[in-house]
Amino acid sequence: MAAHSSDSRGLFYEAVQAVLGSWPVLQIAVENGFGGLYGQEKAGWMVGAVDQYFHTNSDLEQYEVEETLQGILNDEFDTVVEDGSLPLISQQLCTFYSQCRQGDTTRVKEKIAQLSQKKYNVKANVQEVKADEDSSDGDGEEEEAMDCETSTHTPPTPAASTASSGSEAGGHSRDPEEVEQEVQGWTVVRRKKK
Repeated sequence: MAAHSSDSRGLFYEAVQAVLGSWPVLQIAVENGFGGLYGQEKAGWMVGAVDQYFHTNSDLEQYEVEETLQGILNDEFDTVVEDGSLPLISQQLCTFYSQCRQGDTTRVKEKIAQLSQKKYNVKANVQEVKADEDSSDGDGEEEEAMDCETSTHTPPTPAASTASSGSEAGGHSRDPEEVEQEVQGWTVVRRKKK
């Protein structure tokens, strides 16, 4: 039984590595130096931290995983996720953890192989923009905005379907121009200023 437990734990670590490694938001943050000089090391540390988080907390809910991932990205990479991918990533991690605990290693290995092939070639154009007076934080500070393009064709993100409701996971309303950009294949990722 102990060998089965350690096998599934190692498999979950691989699953976390595959999920985070194929997440365009984290790839952009690392490749563009949002984590500083040690961004790649921070991404590696994040895999271990998420793995440990699941193993030390029983019965995690998806929203708890979302909050933890957002906190890590904010603290370590100075990044706020606004592309709607955070719920999807959190759900994948919860599903993998559940499957590993149940011993469904074949399905987990298949999904890891699929994710490993789904690495994106991300290209980000960073530009300084002046925030509107009526922005969500209302402080009118300058912030960086990025237009991100992936070279791998991906299915529509959950953000496109939730955009019609006028809110995103964080509860902020979205402007129509931002939604239009996402529908056209662009993803908006904003870097939070300190």
